[in-house]
Amino acid sequence: MLAITFYSVVLSVHIMAVVVAFGVSFAYPAFIPWARRTHPEAMPLIHDISGRLGRFVMSPAMVLVLLCGIYLASDADVWDQAWVSVPLLILIVIGALGGMVFAPSERKLAELAQRDLATGGELSAEYDALFARVRFFGYITMALVLIAIFFMAAKPGA
Repeated sequence: MLAITFYSVVLSVHIMAVVVAFGVSFAYPAFIPWARRTHPEAMPLIHDISGRLGRFVMSPAMVLVLLCGIYLASDADVWDQAWVSVPLLILIVIGALGGMVFAPSERKLAELAQRDLATGGELSAEYDALFARVRFFGYITMALVLIAIFFMAAKPGA
């Protein structure tokens, strides 16, 4: 017999929110550098889309991850476990990166791309430097997400 508890529903929502919040991050390396090389005229739009995804998809889903995680850890009384505290710290770091690096950088990248394309058709060294910085932090974020998933799935020390 299928037993659905409130805990299992919250756990399912928690996992779904992780997929929604971070899934798209793993697609960025497959298409954004390619678009930069082959369709530079699309970069202002791509950065606008990336910013919107951050604001309207990723950030709300991260809040849901946090709220569900708080309930799950409290209900199971596992706040002292590394498989809870490490992913929580990672979520806070990723949220900070979103607000301090990704959101302002995506806005700036869109502005630079519009400016550069309007004046000469080539994206500038200033654009490329910021683009490389965002890409670097994107890879860091993806690694952090994978580390958090490992901790949640493997539960080291439990």
